[in-house]
Amino acid sequence: MAGFLFHEVVFGPVRSRRLGLSLGINLLPIHSKYCSFNCIYCECGWTPTASGEPPALPSREEVRWYLEKQLKQLADENYLPDAITYAGNGEPTLHPDFPRIVDDTLELRDILAPEAKVTLLSNASLLHQEDIFQSLLKLDNNIQKLDGGTERIFSLMNNPVDSISFDSLIANLKRFKGEVIIQTMFLRGRYRGEAIDNTTDAEVEAWIGKLQEIKPKSVMIYPIARATPVHDLEKITNFELEKIAEKVKAKGIMVEVYQ
Repeated sequence: MAGFLFHEVVFGPVRSRRLGLSLGINLLPIHSKYCSFNCIYCECGWTPTASGEPPALPSREEVRWYLEKQLKQLADENYLPDAITYAGNGEPTLHPDFPRIVDDTLELRDILAPEAKVTLLSNASLLHQEDIFQSLLKLDNNIQKLDGGTERIFSLMNNPVDSISFDSLIANLKRFKGEVIIQTMFLRGRYRGEAIDNTTDAEVEAWIGKLQEIKPKSVMIYPIARATPVHDLEKITNFELEKIAEKVKAKGIMVEVYQ
């Protein structure tokens, strides 16, 4: 499955179910996915097997040029975004100039779109790199993925390309001291002959336990919205998601359900 890919460095703005009118920044290749995870539900499809040199990425200068150009055009049209979002074809923090690009984005935002929230959608795999971690503290919306509370669900759903310790991932999320938003995909199905269901009472309890350790500002939970590389996956109903949300709220954690 080729997946849904973004073919521009700066794209949109598009209507986001979580962020409002969002102008996207794709720091990754425009013709292929580049990620540290291989999530079974990823709308971009499977992560290609690494071979040889890393794929070509847009330069810091290109990103700044495209972003400035688009923000100026949107300002002329009186159509400025609610969010400027690092998303795109994989994991944004893999870009070697990510911390410097954050600084450029914040500078342009302050000048051209001061109401926009600079936002990151990330899988939390590179938080151990201190320059990346520090750059995320500057963002308005630091959104990090946590799809479960157990090593098994983490491994089955997210399939890290390189060895990543689930415990160290949680430890790094805790380092934000609450300055983080957690996003979680809920699903059930089968993969590699194993049943996957992160909506069971036991899995939800384990996940909430991790949330209590991380103490996020808020939590976003949502179901599958687009085609997935694994076909035998079920979209969770809004009723079930609301029941999970009630359990999160009972622990004093803010949570929103997105369809």
